[in-house]
Amino acid sequence: MPERLVRFFLAAFLVMAGATGAAAQDQRLSLRVTSPVPAALPSSLSEGHATSAPIGYTRFCAEYSHECAPSGSVVAMVRLDARRRAELERANTSVNASVEPVTDLEHYGETERWTYPDDGKGDCEDYVLEKRRLLLNLGWPASVLLITVVRDQNGDGHAVLTVVTDHGDLVLDNQEEKILPWSETGYRYVKRQSQAHPARWVSLGDSGAPPVVGAGR
Repeated sequence: MPERLVRFFLAAFLVMAGATGAAAQDQRLSLRVTSPVPAALPSSLSEGHATSAPIGYTRFCAEYSHECAPSGSVVAMVRLDARRRAELERANTSVNASVEPVTDLEHYGETERWTYPDDGKGDCEDYVLEKRRLLLNLGWPASVLLITVVRDQNGDGHAVLTVVTDHGDLVLDNQEEKILPWSETGYRYVKRQSQAHPARWVSLGDSGAPPVVGAGR
């Protein structure tokens, strides 16, 4: 074959190969662009219908009835300025550091008992009650400090304190030193106190309420 024809066919082959490669790249880019992006979770939890309070909380209210009665005006959310943020950080850090984690069974010989850790020992809900008490004493409105029941990564019942702010719902947790947005904890949210009345509870989406809250620490 003459050298001129060889050069012609080689050039044609290179042009076709380049076109095919460009088309494949365009297709990959098209797939990348049109692939659906997961929607971001909302910054605040969505409350559902009224539901029952945990049995441990019901017993707590029988002992501390004034703690379960409405007090002050209902505030939808608190503005999280630098002072408020510092108060949250101090409450979370100080309670987590000062309370020794023990289960209710170890502590009281009971499966579930909610109370203040005045003797320096407690499990998850006791941490929550103490953090809530500290913040209430600092003047925080009760309607933004909500005891919340979740299922942890193992599916066990656990209690955390949800704080409703203009930066979203934040979680104070004895299992985590950082204060996290609710959507970054990895928990499944079951129910929490109603903002309108601390003795009433509302569902949060996960319908399977754990039989025991805080079986661990």
